[in-house]
Amino acid sequence: MWLLKLAWKNLWRNRSRTLVTQSAISFAVLLSVTTSSLQDGVFDHFVRNMVSYYSGYIQVHKVGYWEQQILDNAAVRNTAVESVIANHPDVNALASRIESYALASVDEITKGCVVIGVEPDAEPQITQLDQRVASGRYFEHNDQRPVALLSEGLAKRLQLPVGDTVILISQGYHGAMAAGKYRVIGLVRFGSPELNDQVLYLPLPVAQAFFSAENLVTSYVLSLATDKNLERTAASIHRSIGQEYEVMTWKEMMPEVDQHIQTDKGTMYIISGILYLLIGFGIFGTLLMLMAERKYELGMLVAIGMKKQKLMVVLLIESVLNVVVGCVAGMLASVPVVWYLHVHPIRFSGELAEAYQRFGFEPVFPASTDGWLFVVQGIVVLAMGFLLSLYPLLKVWRLDVVTAMRK
Repeated sequence: MWLLKLAWKNLWRNRSRTLVTQSAISFAVLLSVTTSSLQDGVFDHFVRNMVSYYSGYIQVHKVGYWEQQILDNAAVRNTAVESVIANHPDVNALASRIESYALASVDEITKGCVVIGVEPDAEPQITQLDQRVASGRYFEHNDQRPVALLSEGLAKRLQLPVGDTVILISQGYHGAMAAGKYRVIGLVRFGSPELNDQVLYLPLPVAQAFFSAENLVTSYVLSLATDKNLERTAASIHRSIGQEYEVMTWKEMMPEVDQHIQTDKGTMYIISGILYLLIGFGIFGTLLMLMAERKYELGMLVAIGMKKQKLMVVLLIESVLNVVVGCVAGMLASVPVVWYLHVHPIRFSGELAEAYQRFGFEPVFPASTDGWLFVVQGIVVLAMGFLLSLYPLLKVWRLDVVTAMRK
């Protein structure tokens, strides 16, 4: 106990030196937490943007549909299964869809398109489809009229304004002939050129009637509160609804996007490693300064009879106190910084912003407020501080009293 008291008194005997050491550690934690929160926030924002376009976090299909995406592999709509999925604790929203291909025709112009039947009330909870309407209006509540929403690119290719009529021709369920005409009530704008040039939306009952696929759906699309437990949630839903359905995460449906994110994360890990190296040098530099200032003091203590082992314990306690206080202060200081960057994210402008917007992504870098970020980064810097604290112990162990006391 007396060693702890001695270490505490030693810390505040030279306040400026102690504050410099603790400030260096605090700044290291602040920098580490802010960088990591921005890194996680950027990737989370990217994923949210991507899944909110079309795929959702998870999709449920009849087994075999994903390998051969045809109407004959559609599933009979099952309210019991829908209830099980919707009541899962990790699921925020559920929307049913029926999807296939068709030819869209206006006068002498004919273009291929993807026809997606959506639930007018449920779909906006997944993809914010109602907010993407650039002109005209969205579907009405439980709409069952022969109306359609066209992507802007497709409407431009068909030279089709809002209020005009589009004719659709396709093959329906079990080879039935599908044909119908639909009034265009709105145009939707997507950042993705692929979606913007080929998508046409119908109310789900209207699309089912068009494809002669009453009460059939090709997919259930799910929105989650977070993707932190994505695979575990998918596995849990799969166990709940049985083996006749396949449950796929966005990573399985779009593996190339997941690989791109993992590659970017690998690059960020390298940058984080360099950051930790700089942080380590900063803390070590502070310890070098501390030992240089206390060289005479340490030599004097050994000269008057204090054992090196006890002196090493005192220095270790001092280092632990410095590191712990510095880490706690850094974590507390990082909270308002991260919160500010979360509420007021970094926004890009100019050509970079235009490039992001062309592909439907907001040109912003928000910070993540995940509590584990603060804990993990604090522990990492804490471990670095403890490891570097071995340097003063080594210096004391190898201390030459005569050399240390020579001024």
